[in-house]
Amino acid sequence: MPRSSVVGWLSERTRTGLREMPSNAAWMLSRAARPAERVGSAVVDATPRGGDTVDARMKRAREAAEQAREAEEQALEAAQESKDRANYARHVSEQGRARITEAEREASRIVRQRVAAAQKAADESVKRERREAEEETEEELEDVRAEVDEELDEAEGEAEAARARAEELVADATEKLATARRLADEAADAARSVAEEARQRAQELVEDAESQANEADARIAAAEQLRERSEETAKHAARELGRHPTNGGLESYRKPELIELAASVGIEGRTNMTKDELIDAIAKASRARG
Repeated sequence: MPRSSVVGWLSERTRTGLREMPSNAAWMLSRAARPAERVGSAVVDATPRGGDTVDARMKRAREAAEQAREAEEQALEAAQESKDRANYARHVSEQGRARITEAEREASRIVRQRVAAAQKAADESVKRERREAEEETEEELEDVRAEVDEELDEAEGEAEAARARAEELVADATEKLATARRLADEAADAARSVAEEARQRAQELVEDAESQANEADARIAAAEQLRERSEETAKHAARELGRHPTNGGLESYRKPELIELAASVGIEGRTNMTKDELIDAIAKASRARG
C-alpha cells in the first residue's frame, strides 16, 4: 500500500477510535454502577455465593471502572498521539510534496541557468571565432584584391594595346579597301570595255556567221573588206602619228577604237591594256613600221 494510503487509513482509524472510546467507557461505568443502585443499603452487608460481599464487589467494580477510565485515558492519549502522528505524517507528506515541487522548480531554474550560461558561452565562442576568422580572411582578401587589381591592370594594358593594334589594322584595312575599290573600279571599267568589245565582236561574228551561212562568197568579201579597213585604219593611224609624233592624237580615241587600232597593227595582249598602254603600244608599232 502506498505511503499516502497508509497515512489516510491510520488517520481514519484514529478518528473512529476517538469517537467510539468515550461511549464505551461510559457504558462500562454504567454497568458497574447499576447493581449497587438496585440493591441499596439493605443488601450492603449481604454475603453472596462465593463468600464475597457486595461492598467488596462494588469495590472491585469501582477499581475496574477506575482501570477502565485509566485505560480510556490511555486510549485517548494513544488516539491523540495517533492523530498527532497522522497529522505529522500528513504534514511530512505535504512538506515532501512541497520540497519535491521546490526541488523540481530549483532543478528547472538550474537547468535554465546552465542552458543560458552555455548559450552565452556558445555565443561568445561564436563571436570570437567569427572575429578571428574575419581577421584571418581579411588578409587573404587583401592579397586576392591586390592580385585581382594587378591582373586587371595587366588586362587593361593588353586591351589598350590590342585596341591600338586593331585601330592600326582597321586603318590599314581601310586603305587597302580603298585601293581594292579603285582597282575594282578600274577592273570594272576594263571589263566593261572588254565586254563592249566582245559584244561588238560577237555581233560582228554573228553577222559574219549569218553572212557565211547565207553565202560563202559574201564571207570572203567581208573578210577582204575587213582586211582593207584594217589596213586603211593602220594607214590612218600612221598618218595621224606622222602628223603628231608624240601620240598621234590617239588620246581623243575611245578605248575600243584603240583596241581595234592595236589589232590592226598586230599588238598582242591589247585587250588587257589600259588606254595609255594602248596609245603607247600603237605609237611604237606605227613608228616601227614607218
